[in-house]
Amino acid sequence: MNDTFESAINFEERKEYNAIEPVPIRERSINALDMFATWVGANANNGTWYVGGVIAALCFIPSLYVTLIANPIAYIIMALVGYIGYKIGISTMALTRITFGVKGSIIPSLLNTTQFIGWTAVNTFIASISVSFLLKDLFGMPVFGEPGGNTTMLIGICIMSVLHLLSIASGHRSVKIVERIGVGLIILLVIWETVVVFQQVSLDQIINWRPPADKALPFGSAIDIMAAFSLGWTPAIAEFTRYCKTKTAATWVPMLGANIGLFWFTLIGSIVTIGVAISTGAYDPNNSDPSGIVSKLGLGVLAFLVIIITSTTANAINLMASGISLTNVIPKLKALPALWIVTAIAAFITLIPLYIGSFLESFTMFLDYIGMVFGPIFAIVITDYYLLHNKKQSTDDLNKKNGRYWFSGGFNIRAVVIWAAGVILFLLLRNTEFVTAYTGATYPAMIITGILYFFFTRKTA
Repeated sequence: MNDTFESAINFEERKEYNAIEPVPIRERSINALDMFATWVGANANNGTWYVGGVIAALCFIPSLYVTLIANPIAYIIMALVGYIGYKIGISTMALTRITFGVKGSIIPSLLNTTQFIGWTAVNTFIASISVSFLLKDLFGMPVFGEPGGNTTMLIGICIMSVLHLLSIASGHRSVKIVERIGVGLIILLVIWETVVVFQQVSLDQIINWRPPADKALPFGSAIDIMAAFSLGWTPAIAEFTRYCKTKTAATWVPMLGANIGLFWFTLIGSIVTIGVAISTGAYDPNNSDPSGIVSKLGLGVLAFLVIIITSTTANAINLMASGISLTNVIPKLKALPALWIVTAIAAFITLIPLYIGSFLESFTMFLDYIGMVFGPIFAIVITDYYLLHNKKQSTDDLNKKNGRYWFSGGFNIRAVVIWAAGVILFLLLRNTEFVTAYTGATYPAMIITGILYFFFTRKTA
C-alpha cells in the first residue's frame, strides 16, 4: 500500500518523461479526441495560412493538387513513426538511437531542436505582427513595416513568449488543454473570414486568377514546400503517441487531424490571399501573413486575438518537441527545464527577421532545411524498424555503452553516411529542371535513401 502511494506521488511530481524513458501503458493519458484536437490545432494556425498564401503563386487549382499529393504522403510517414513511438514508449529523437546509435542520435536531435525552435520563431513572428496590429488599434502604436514598428514587434515577441511558457507549464497535459481551446476559436475565425472574402470576390475570380510572371511558382517547388512543411511535424509525433492509450489514437487519428487542419488552412490561406490580390491589384507572398489580411478585410480586434491564441496552440507542440529532443542530447536534463530553455532561445531567434533579410526568404530557406535533413532521417528510421529488424527493440540498451545500439563508438557509421548521401542527393535533385517542375526533391531523396539503407544494411547484416 505504501509502495503504491509513493509511486503515485512520484508520478504526479514527475509530470513529464524525458526522451529515453519509456512511458508505461498504465500511465498513458492521451485519447483519440485529444490527438485529433492536437493535430488539427497543429495545422490550423498562422504558419499553415501563410504557406497557403505562398503556394497561391502556383494558381488556385494547381495549389489544391499540391496539397492533396504532398501532405497525405507526409502524414502517412508521420503515422508510421507515431506507431513506433506508441509501441516502444519513447520520444521521436530517442528512436533515432536505434538507427544512428547512442551518440549518433545527437545529430538528428540537435537538428530537431533547432528545427522546432525555428518553427516556434516562425509562428511567433507571425503572431507578433497580429500583436502589432492589435496595439495599433488599441493604443495607436506603429505596426510592423511602419517606422517604429520593430519596437511594437519586440513587445509582441515578449507577450507571445509569456503565453508559450504558460502553454508548456506542465508538459503534455497543459498542451492538451491549450489545443482544445484553440481548435474551437480557429473554427469560428475561418468561417468568419471565408464569408467576408466571398462577399468581395467570387469563386470564379479566384479560380481564374493568375500571379505576376515574376512571382509564379513551379509545381515541383510547391511540392517541396508543402512536403517540408508537413514532414516538419514528424519529429514531434512520438512525443505524444508515447502517451496514447490506443494504437488508433497514435496513428490514424493524428494523420486525419493533421490532414484536415492542413488542407483547411492552406485552402483558406490561398483563397484569402488571392481574394486580397484581386481586390488590391497586387500579389506579394511577403504579405500573406494572416494579420495583414485580417487588417485589409477589416475584421478587427477579435480576429487578431484569435490569431494570437492559435499561434500559441501550434507553438506548444513545437516547444514540446524541441525541449524533449534536447533531453535526448543531455539525458540528465529534466523535461520541464528543457522546455523553458528552448522557449527562451526561440524568443531570441524570432528577432532575426526583424534585422536580417525578409521574412519570406527566411521562411523558404527554413523549409528547404527541413526537407533536406529530416526526409532522409525518417526514411532510415522507417526502413530500419519495418523492414530490417522485425520490430524487435530493446529500451534497456538506449543509453548503454557497448550495448545493442552502441555500434562503433556510439555511432552507426553506415546510417550517418547514408543520411549524408540523402542530404547531398536532395541538393542535387532540387537543381534539376524536371524535379523542380514536377516532383520536387524531397520524396525522391527519401525513397532512394531508404533503398540505400535497406540494401547496405541487409547485405552486411
